[in-house]
Order: sequence, then C-alpha cells, then structure tokens
Amino acid sequence: MLRLAHALRKCWWRLTKPLLFGCRVLALDGAGNLLLIRHSYGSDKWTLPGGGMARGEDALDAARREFSEETGARLAHARLIAVHDEPLFGATNRVHVVAGRIEGQPRADGREIAVLGCFERDALPSPLASSLSARLDEWLAAALER
Repeated sequence: MLRLAHALRKCWWRLTKPLLFGCRVLALDGAGNLLLIRHSYGSDKWTLPGGGMARGEDALDAARREFSEETGARLAHARLIAVHDEPLFGATNRVHVVAGRIEGQPRADGREIAVLGCFERDALPSPLASSLSARLDEWLAAALER
C-alpha cells in the first residue's frame, strides 16, 4: 500500500510542482554514532529519519514527531542546524535539518522503516542517499558545535 501511495504522490508532484516542507533528523547516540534508516518503499538507500511537516508545524516539533513515529525513540536536545531546498520528483522540498540525541532504544516500525542502525562516521553503510552524502560532513560539524 505504501508503494502505491508513494507512486501516486510522485505523479501528483510532477504535475503540480509544489513547494513542500519537510524535516530530517541527524540523531546521535551516546557514543556519537549516527542513526540511519532504509524505507520499505522508494529508494533502497540509507538516509536520515524524517518526513513532511504539517502546515504551520514548527520544524523541531515535526522532527521530534517523525523521529518518534519512525524509530519509537525520543529525540532530545533538538536544534535546527540547516535549511535547504532540494528537488523531489518535480516538487521543491524545503528541508529543515534538526540535530539531537537519541533517548531510548530505536527500532524500525516494521511498516514505513524496513531497517535502521547506528553507525560510526567511518563505517557508514552503502549506498547513502545522494542528498545525505553531499551534505553529511557539513551537518555533522554543525551538530557537534556548541
């Protein structure tokens, strides 16, 4: 069902070319490892958890909500580290990148998220989503700033 809904959504975006608002979560565990996910639909590439923001929703609230829904864990010390536009199937996705710490034990929801894991920076899985690999060093540096 998610695959069909995703295919229909991509067609609609190609036709209407909307401005979308989304968030991604750069979440680190206590050892400084990065949490990455793979979706059960769409691309098989590893990426950050996240998703769409509701109209008027605050980026930090959206990031906490999406992170909890996808991993069952809590995002602590959330802060906005970047905002950028990227193409998404004909639409423009204004992505709010939020960094924080993982509280609890993350687990894949078994529906939207096929698999997840926490990885050391020098041992990231492959393949990574191109939008992630292009900006990961910049985002990690911003996340580790105090």
